[in-house]
Amino acid sequence: MTHPYHPLFGQQFDLVMRGQNWHEDSAFFRGREGRLRSIPANWTDLVAEDPFNVVAAGRAALRTQELLDLARLVSALQP
Repeated sequence: MTHPYHPLFGQQFDLVMRGQNWHEDSAFFRGREGRLRSIPANWTDLVAEDPFNVVAAGRAALRTQELLDLARLVSALQP
């Protein structure tokens, strides 16, 4: 589990399968109680971390295009 805010962060589980769950790439595993559970695959090490996030290392919350989109939205909302 690689998502830093998930209560199971840092724990390892055996992957049962990977598939779509509610149109989202999901990882299925058995929890400590034996129940089948699923989480988004990008919360695990099954999906490589986004290169932008690796380089930004927490210093940038938004990409250039996202900032431009936000600026356009704010401009459109102003009287």
